Amino acid sequence: MKTLDYIALALVVVGAVNWGLIGFFDFDLVRMIFGDMTFVSRVVYALVGIAGLYSLSFFGRVRND
Repeated sequence: MKTLDYIALALVVVGAVNWGLIGFFDFDLVRMIFGDMTFVSRVVYALVGIAGLYSLSFFGRVRND
């Protein structure tokens, strides 16, 4: 599970950076690299979304030490 957690976290960071670029500079990095809503860009967006949903499970695994 730890590897999946790191992959999900990396995808969430990629998504956050992309949304930051869109918000601050109106620049969509995924669209720039993979094209405007091509199959590959849609897969990237879908994976980032799934990773974000999966990352919600991190809250349930946080322990109060």
